Parts: sequence; structure tokens; C-alpha cells
Amino acid sequence: MIQRIQTIYLLVSVFIIGSLFIWFPLMVDENNIEILRRDEIKIIVPIFLSIVLSFISIFSFKNRSRQMLLNRLNILSNFVLLGVFVYSSLSLSGETLVSEKGIGILLPLISIVALLMANKAIKKDENLVKSVDRLR
Repeated sequence: MIQRIQTIYLLVSVFIIGSLFIWFPLMVDENNIEILRRDEIKIIVPIFLSIVLSFISIFSFKNRSRQMLLNRLNILSNFVLLGVFVYSSLSLSGETLVSEKGIGILLPLISIVALLMANKAIKKDENLVKSVDRLR
């Protein structure tokens, strides 16, 4: 059913990744110049892939194994996004003073935690259904 706790976790993941794209600057130096821009293809693809996978996972509540697979792919997409952020922050020149990387780098980690919690809730539902089937 769509009114399960994993739906809340998946919506939290969508909100976090969507807010990463809309509101938060990804990397800004001390002069408010964006170092890592939002319109780069290496940023846009994992973000929109994560959002689409979350929505598909929300509406595939009847097939729990596919829902868990989509969540795992979503976690992989968030790890790619996190890797792009970490690589970009570590490949800055030594003369660039970036004191604040921004919260945008940490948001994929929060999304990964929400997706892991959704997978845990889906697994719990799957185990419940299997235990009821054993009693029949």
C-alpha cells in the first residue's frame, strides 16, 4: 500500500535531492562564485535519476522486490553524486580558499540513509507477508 512508512522515507529522499538541485549552492568560494555549477551533466544526471527512481519506487508498492532493487539503484546514484562532489572538492587548486563547501555535499548522505531505512521497512513487510503465507 502507498500509505506505508517506506513511502515517507522515499518522499524524504525526493525532497532532499530536489532541494539540493533547487536551493542549495553546490560549491561556492569566498567571493560567492560557484565552483561546481548545477547545470553540469555530471550533476544533473544523478540528481534526476535519483528523483525518478524514487517516484517509480513509491508507485511500485505491489512488487516489493522491484521496489528494493530500485532503491538500491537509487543508492548507487547517490553514491555517484557524492563521489562527484568529493572529487570536485579535492581537485581544487591549493590557492583557492574554500572555507565552506556547503550543506549540498552532505545531502546525498542523508538521502542514502533515508533509502536504507526504506529498504529496511520494505524487507520487514516482505518478511511479514512470507510469515503469513507459511500459516496458510
